[in-house]
Amino acid sequence: MPAYFLAPSIIASDFTRLGDEIAACESAGADWIHVDVMDGHFVPTITVGPLFVQACRRATRLPLDAHLMVDNPDAHLEEFAAAGADRLTVHVETCPNLPQTLEKIKSLGCAAGVTLNPATPVSALEAALPLADLVLVMSVNPGYSGQTFMPEMIAKVQEVRRRLDALGSKAFLQVDGGITPQTLPLMYAAGANVFVAGNGIFKHPQGAAEGIRLLRECAPS
Repeated sequence: MPAYFLAPSIIASDFTRLGDEIAACESAGADWIHVDVMDGHFVPTITVGPLFVQACRRATRLPLDAHLMVDNPDAHLEEFAAAGADRLTVHVETCPNLPQTLEKIKSLGCAAGVTLNPATPVSALEAALPLADLVLVMSVNPGYSGQTFMPEMIAKVQEVRRRLDALGSKAFLQVDGGITPQTLPLMYAAGANVFVAGNGIFKHPQGAAEGIRLLRECAPS
């Protein structure tokens, strides 16, 4: 098992070459494909839905990691599970009964993830943390790619790592936002073990494979 996992954010790719972009990531050693689903309500941007996840599923056997930045995610869980998502991650801020939502995700055969926005305290996870298969700490405010990494989120990752370890949880600790060869080692040292990167991979001047290589080699293995 690698020391950490890389999940290219496919939203940053060239959609006219979706299959090729996914294949390039797979060949370069990406571990998961991350799909940012945005509804124009919870976050300002509108991106993709279950049909896009279906297309990704046809293009790869890698796990599909769907991050649901949407209001009322409970209404859409079945669709994304049926489309082929392996992991469904919801936001603390959109789930009035977070443990119930995570249980529903698990009942659909998917791993259950929960996300914290930068302004949301780690204490908001307390009731749901024992159920989580993945915790995602946003290191930018969600809604737009290409934002600047927020260094104050390092301490939040450290706190989540302490809580997971205290529970004996094997949940993945994922970070998303401004992840580069400079910021990944900081979050790795803080306890994260899954890294989402979009522009750092797909907008790399030498191509996605080189972006993945640099992220793979920037922290201890």
